Amino acid sequence: MGRVFLLSLTAALNPTLLTATTVMLLLPNPKRLMLGYLAGAFTTTVIVGIAIVEWLSSSSAVSTTKHSVAPGVDFALGFLALLGAYVVQSGRMTRARERRREKHADEPKKTPRWQEALSGGSARTTFVVGLLLSFPGASYLAALAELNRQNLSTVGVVAAVFAMAALMLILLEVPLISFAVAPDWTPKALERFKGWMARNGAKAIVVALTIIGVVFVVRGVITIAT
Repeated sequence: MGRVFLLSLTAALNPTLLTATTVMLLLPNPKRLMLGYLAGAFTTTVIVGIAIVEWLSSSSAVSTTKHSVAPGVDFALGFLALLGAYVVQSGRMTRARERRREKHADEPKKTPRWQEALSGGSARTTFVVGLLLSFPGASYLAALAELNRQNLSTVGVVAAVFAMAALMLILLEVPLISFAVAPDWTPKALERFKGWMARNGAKAIVVALTIIGVVFVVRGVITIAT
């Protein structure tokens, strides 16, 4: 189960969720808006997660090839994570972003529609936005595939999916709880965190991706060896 939750934490590194949280923190009544978004995101994550695990469990093709496919998934995810670490370390992403910024410097910057919707300030709106923007990505799908390999009961699957959803949405939950408990301290802490990420964000991402990549590769080797 440890790998399931590790993949769920990886899925939490969601730029859209981080952006949405930041936008909502800057709006009036941020707690209400974030609760709406959290409810919508949690609904989609749990329903889709349970449905996918049930589909995997009922698929005979998946069950018969489960053991042989697992190492390949580990190696693929490990390779992608290590490749991502290399790209970030090499500075290629930064240079590409700067080239795009220079290319479109004279064009007016368009705000995504979902960000405009969040700016409306309605908890009902943030619920719908969270509902629509929380469909599973690659890491969450990999976590669900790993969960299916645990052969849990229906109750166990539901409980695990709820726990996975909580981990996936941790970027929203932590500031929400912090803002509720310490509304005066939280905005200052967020500014300090932004400053730290501006200085050390690339290094932190490289370290995280390298660790994740090595874990996946080692897991694949161990699976083949056993």
